[in-house]
Amino acid sequence: MKKVGLYFGTFNPIHIGHLVIANHMAEFSDLDEVWLVITPHSPFKKKKTLLDNNHRYEMVYEATKDYPKLRPSKIEFELPQPNYTVNTLIHLVEKHGTDYEFSLMMGEDNLKGLHKWKNFEAILEHHQIYVYPRISEGETDHSFKGHPKIIHIDAPIMEISSTFIRKQHKAGKNIRPLLPENVWKYLDEMNFYR
Repeated sequence: MKKVGLYFGTFNPIHIGHLVIANHMAEFSDLDEVWLVITPHSPFKKKKTLLDNNHRYEMVYEATKDYPKLRPSKIEFELPQPNYTVNTLIHLVEKHGTDYEFSLMMGEDNLKGLHKWKNFEAILEHHQIYVYPRISEGETDHSFKGHPKIIHIDAPIMEISSTFIRKQHKAGKNIRPLLPENVWKYLDEMNFYR
């Protein structure tokens, strides 16, 4: 059974910070692969800056195609909205449970809010959570400290945000070094975030 880390995000756009974390988890933990799960555009939220699902999938595909342990996933595009992580996990286990063992990947900042997630107890009962460091405020819920299913990985701290990239690109700044080369080409050709 392959161990797969699920890295959820809007990836709007995917940048080198995402790639560094995904690759680090695939290379320096016991995960065999990392699937970058693109979160769909919620029909209930009007977010003008969020690109169409397929454009974001294409950018993740372009960013990961040369990394055999990384792959894009549009699994959440098929699920009813609004969706919860617990539903995605159930769907993946039903679909691939004989071949893959699924774990979640999240930043330390997200771990601090895990107790607010729908059915977080069920997630922790059936899945491991790989946590990478982030600079953030606040304390992690005491019940998660030393939890056997929560694995902290000493990964590089990446403080690049897609929001910053979109904002600076719109302002005419050169953000090219923050993106994988293929992603930059796609974004530039399509004239996104202008």
